[in-house]
Amino acid sequence: MYDSDKRKLLSALSHGSIFFGALWVFIGVPLAIMLVSDDTVVKDNAKESLNFHLNIWLYELIIGGLWFSIIGIPLAGLLMIPFFLFHWVLPVLALLQIFGNPDKPYRYPFIFRII
Repeated sequence: MYDSDKRKLLSALSHGSIFFGALWVFIGVPLAIMLVSDDTVVKDNAKESLNFHLNIWLYELIIGGLWFSIIGIPLAGLLMIPFFLFHWVLPVLALLQIFGNPDKPYRYPFIFRII
């Protein structure tokens, strides 16, 4: 049986790394946890966190591309509000679920699973 506190900490670090400012931190932390940990729940949380980060980058590229086209500026403006909520609210929900039930990995809705 795995240590529940260690599982909570590592899973929370994976999902909470999005709140760190540096790019290498919020990708490096879940990647390191995924490679080092032997707990399957922690690895699943780290993979899901990495997938979420990659999806955030993809959505930022799409909104940024729309912003630089004349026709897409209104659409980019409309998409920025749900993107902002998606980017900040879902990691908080992930952290709440991790602390509530550390034995189940969190799955983000509406993302493409690349890893």
